[in-house]
Amino acid sequence: MDSALETDRLWEDRDVRFDVPLSQMKMRPGERLIDHLDSIEDTKGNNGERGRLMVTNLRIIWHSKTLPRINLSVGFNSVINISTRSAESKLRGSTEALYILTRCNNTRFEFIFTNLVPDTPRLFTSVLAVQRAYETTKMYRDLKLRGALIANKTLRLLPLEEVYDKVNGVWNLSSDQGNLGTFYITNVRLVWHAEINETFNVSIPYIQMRAVKIRDSKFGTALVIESLKNAGGYVLGFRIDPVEKLNEVMKEIHSLYRVYSANPIFGVQYQVEDRLEPLDQVTVQYEEDDIEITDDNASSDAFVAYYADGNKEEDSEPVFCEQLGLAIEGIKEGFTLESLWEVTGI
Repeated sequence: MDSALETDRLWEDRDVRFDVPLSQMKMRPGERLIDHLDSIEDTKGNNGERGRLMVTNLRIIWHSKTLPRINLSVGFNSVINISTRSAESKLRGSTEALYILTRCNNTRFEFIFTNLVPDTPRLFTSVLAVQRAYETTKMYRDLKLRGALIANKTLRLLPLEEVYDKVNGVWNLSSDQGNLGTFYITNVRLVWHAEINETFNVSIPYIQMRAVKIRDSKFGTALVIESLKNAGGYVLGFRIDPVEKLNEVMKEIHSLYRVYSANPIFGVQYQVEDRLEPLDQVTVQYEEDDIEITDDNASSDAFVAYYADGNKEEDSEPVFCEQLGLAIEGIKEGFTLESLWEVTGI
């Protein structure tokens, strides 16, 4: 019996995206707006442009107020470091700004956000607090092997977690002999641990499951759970006797997965002191432009302004530029001098 799960891949907390369509700026199921600030400048890529910054439990969203199609989506899982330093803003001059260094698909990006409202630390406090809350709740979202999951033969529950079923006599088929253990089926994840060694365990959040199947194996009929590629692409096999009990467990996992998918629990909890406006009042509305797009590559170059060349060891060889009449550092393949001037807004 095969059963692939209908998984809406979680990208919001893991990706860095530029100029996304409206559909990708909307909150996904389980995503919650925590704070928003209406006078934030994207000092690195859109210096002089007043915009709105929204902090959710998964990411930071910024968009221009005049042109909402100019926007950023920065997932908290991509963040390497957050700091505050001085920056030059066209709207506020030299002022304290929020620096966010990220890594996505082996590329580092740097973002600088400036609060145009003077004498308020809210930009810094909200982003830093939510990032800390995100980092301490990864068990809700990440597959974990050999973690500190069990204490005194009992599952260590997460703050928003409830156990729906405990199944004894579950064999993990990862070795030739198999290991006897216990399933904990909760509203957030599936946990297995060995009876003899509690540190031999696995925690599989529903958000990271790709498929749950019943297959024949050399140990007999087995429950097979496949994780998503970004969760390691694991294939985990378990045997439960009798087969009727195995079928019941699979049906229970599927049922809880459907309930979870309708309203995922990501675990990030933070409450700002100021009362927020309702979500529908801060939702971005796009207006259709009566123009024809002629340069298909123009939007894809937007990210160039945010490159963080921290891993750049040396400059490329200088070349003579006839347009400027002087020697310049060689331009990376795929870019032109004109496109770089357009991106930097000079």
